[in-house]
Amino acid sequence: MDQDVALGVTTTVTQADLPLLRETLRLGEYPVVYRVHRQQQGGGFGDQDKHPYAWGVLVYVDGQLARINSARGLGREWNDLARVERWLRTHGFWYWWTRNDLEAVGGMD
Repeated sequence: MDQDVALGVTTTVTQADLPLLRETLRLGEYPVVYRVHRQQQGGGFGDQDKHPYAWGVLVYVDGQLARINSARGLGREWNDLARVERWLRTHGFWYWWTRNDLEAVGGMD
């Protein structure tokens, strides 16, 4: 099953949409940073066999989950959380949720 469908993502927005959505009080306060299967190559992490995951961002718009897409219509992806943090802060977010449903965590044997 598609990950975004499983999470309840119903739409997409671009970062250019964020100021108007915030100004019109349609943008939720807490975005979700989540682990995604990489769709794009680049940034020194082009080997998808070695680095199959990236981070994506979901925001609430009118109470519905929306994925942040690039201006070209592809999902925005970051290769590390520090870069996501900087991007979120430059777009006016100070708090967010983080989830990783794709990678095993801890020593659960």
